[in-house]
Amino acid sequence: MTVFIGKNAPNFTTLAILPDGSVKNDFTFWDNAQGGMSVLFFYSMAFSFICPTELQALAHQHEEFKKRKVPVFAISCDQHVALQRWTQLPIEQGGIGSLPFPLLSDPSRRIAESFGVLINQSLSLRATFLIDKLGVVRAQLMQDFHMGRNTDEILRLIDAHQHHEKTGELTPANWTVDQPALTSDTAELSKYLLRQNKIYRAA
Repeated sequence: MTVFIGKNAPNFTTLAILPDGSVKNDFTFWDNAQGGMSVLFFYSMAFSFICPTELQALAHQHEEFKKRKVPVFAISCDQHVALQRWTQLPIEQGGIGSLPFPLLSDPSRRIAESFGVLINQSLSLRATFLIDKLGVVRAQLMQDFHMGRNTDEILRLIDAHQHHEKTGELTPANWTVDQPALTSDTAELSKYLLRQNKIYRAA
């Protein structure tokens, strides 16, 4: 597995199914990232089992991503015609229905391979890349095929990075936006652990 943390994410151009159902033949990743943070969300396959639950979870959180000005791009190794058909079918007929973000098509598997997530030259792992406004990967999450992802954690990581960009502060374990963050001061760390009752004490 390639580790991209702190490195520039590869750019690419491919076919995409847009939220209105149309096909864009030359969808270029960086042009559509709008110069800000973005999420690249690799999923394994259309017309499968866990993938629809993940994409629906992203769709339900779409307004939260919009509030943070972070576009989501979902990508699989499916042909674009299969993705288009999938979005045209209602849930009751095995489809995914319309989604508020584009589905990118990678049938050559070159994009999955360039991101180091291609398995057996066939499918991509469940992989999530959080990419900052300069194109640098700030978070890289990988999961096996049988485990669906937690969209709340993706939002939490976005909040953590945006907080760091704004304040320079560090975000501790399980941090959320309603909690205090840390500086790089040792005394401050001790105060934080004591104040937040974060010290493990053996029984």
